[in-house]
Amino acid sequence: MLMIARKALASAHSKAIRLTTRDVHCFSSILVSPPLVSLDLPENWIPYSDPPPPVSFETKQKTVVIDGNVIAEEIRTKIISEVGKMKKAVGKVPGLAVVLVGQQRDSQTYVRNKIKACEETGIKSVLTELPEDCTEGQIISILKKFNEDTSIHGILVQLPLPQHLDESKILNMVRLEKDVDGFHPLNVGNLAMRGREPLFVSCTPKGCVELLIRAGVKIAGKNAVVIGRSNIVGLPMSLLLQRHDATVSTVHAFTKDPEHITRKADIVIAAAGIPSLVRGSWLKPGAVVIDVGTSPVEDSSCEFGYRLVGDVCYEEALGVASAITPVPGGVGPMTITMLLCNTLDAAKRIFL
Repeated sequence: MLMIARKALASAHSKAIRLTTRDVHCFSSILVSPPLVSLDLPENWIPYSDPPPPVSFETKQKTVVIDGNVIAEEIRTKIISEVGKMKKAVGKVPGLAVVLVGQQRDSQTYVRNKIKACEETGIKSVLTELPEDCTEGQIISILKKFNEDTSIHGILVQLPLPQHLDESKILNMVRLEKDVDGFHPLNVGNLAMRGREPLFVSCTPKGCVELLIRAGVKIAGKNAVVIGRSNIVGLPMSLLLQRHDATVSTVHAFTKDPEHITRKADIVIAAAGIPSLVRGSWLKPGAVVIDVGTSPVEDSSCEFGYRLVGDVCYEEALGVASAITPVPGGVGPMTITMLLCNTLDAAKRIFL
């Protein structure tokens, strides 16, 4: 029965993937509203060429730095214990398969950190590397193999993929119960619907909420602004905050007066990928700031000629925000830790 359901689900996904904008429009030709995919314009953020000066406040806010490294380490210690118990009980450990396409330096770094984290926590990891010019068929063939491999409980396709590849088609090939990145449409859909529980929540949003809760930040009833609406972070972040009963606004590249909207927020999640986009003047005194952005900026004084900065101008936020995550050392280690948690949960569903 389960196999029949899986085949039906795969068939439905395959048909949905093949739908073009024209096909969708034909289904509802009596309406004047366009197909939703035709509205998906590029998010071209235009940072200030001459940013406004930071707002001066009569009394400076004491800003607590939320240390993602410390919190991630606490969680990983518990993961190590759980993996050890599983190995003792059933003689097996969780398994994570990672597919890396091309030689993009930051992607290689992210994957290397994920593999290292698996090794440190006792989780089995398998890495498959493919050349930049590989075909969709090659990737799908590998994913099918991992889908059927009983020693693999989680599958991750490192993003972004080269432009000639259909990202949605490839991600949809990952079996739902192994979608530890939380990108499967059913996982996202269940996240969006009250009364539903996704098998997995996208790792970065999940890590952000964990940081907020462990930092003692009340989410329910608060005004939250998510800056950015990507499928990886912004969208699931907004949905997850709603599930935690926050009142959520999304700021994106087409938003009018984003500073005004952001300045009303009790909680700000910055995930646009634009260095220092959010200035001190954007923040309400006492706001809690979670900075997801990580961008390299040239700096000859640094060892490698660059430094990593977030979407928030950190120096300006200090003294305005009540709490903030640093870059690096904030959201990054939590994202990897949530991946480990999801992989452990996937194995528990099989063994325990």
